[in-house]
Amino acid sequence: MKRYRNGEIWDFETAEESGGREVILGLDGGTTSTVCICMPVISMSDPLPDPLPVLARAAAGCSNHNSVGEDAARETIEKVMADALLKSGSNRSAVRAVCLAVSGVNHPTDQQRILNWLRDIFPGNVRLYVHNDALAALASGTMGKLHGCVLIAGTGTIAYGFTEDGRDARAAGAGPILGDWGSGYGIAAQALTAVIRAYDGRGPETMLTSNILSTLELSSPDELIGWTYVDPSWARIAALVPVVVSCAEAGDEVANKILQDSVEELALSVKAVVQRLSLSGEDGKHSFPLVMVGGVLEANRRWDIGREVVKCILRDYPGAVPIRPKVEPAVGAALLAWNSFMNAR
Repeated sequence: MKRYRNGEIWDFETAEESGGREVILGLDGGTTSTVCICMPVISMSDPLPDPLPVLARAAAGCSNHNSVGEDAARETIEKVMADALLKSGSNRSAVRAVCLAVSGVNHPTDQQRILNWLRDIFPGNVRLYVHNDALAALASGTMGKLHGCVLIAGTGTIAYGFTEDGRDARAAGAGPILGDWGSGYGIAAQALTAVIRAYDGRGPETMLTSNILSTLELSSPDELIGWTYVDPSWARIAALVPVVVSCAEAGDEVANKILQDSVEELALSVKAVVQRLSLSGEDGKHSFPLVMVGGVLEANRRWDIGREVVKCILRDYPGAVPIRPKVEPAVGAALLAWNSFMNAR
């Protein structure tokens, strides 16, 4: 077995690597967290079990190379894969396929770069697949079928669509500097900006000021500047979204406008993808799966961002079928690896 530069991560593997149960690894890597699941290879002739057999699950932090850098992203991905195999009682010799679905993979060069170091980690017979995390999110809602549109809205956001004949399109997902409006980062950054604007007289007063300062244990909006730039990591900023939602629910007009604008931006991303791929047919009424993933879209508050986004989309595309996945995106990644592996046999 090859030993990668982080060989100590694999010290749990025994010298005698037995050919036991065949397994597949599925990894969902985002800006906030990275999850890897290990599942057994299921016979293609069997219907998918419900629930799917998951042998082990491991989690770690950010693996988006645009956020934490290439080396840190690699180390996180490798460690979480090793943890999943350790927990499942397996090792790399039992792995038959690996699918990494990682945010920040936006170009074939990104895929190739990751594939190159993955090949140093796993035996040569392991099938390796690298995709944007949107594919895993879609597959988690469609149980492995790549058809429809997925909207991810967590720390970042992206809309990705796929047709049954293999065409794809995306909107947003370019990161906060290039305008991931509607994402957790986008919502929170607008709220911080609103506080500063209210403080220096450029904007209206807002209860975001007192609530954000209280949450961060700061005494003055002046201190927000230091707090923001001492560690401007995307997830740290995005963690303020619940404060914005609470203020909106309490009737704050500034917070409400931020959320309304975010709803429109998220819906616009989906509409752009649907239109480019003609997912709704010529009459705009054909049905298609609309998979909704991410903390921003979770229906756990009175001000339900996900519900408002769906309402906005259905006005133009009544055939959209909203799906809240029953399995997490890492399982979707494993299903993608399983489908590809079984079809290539």
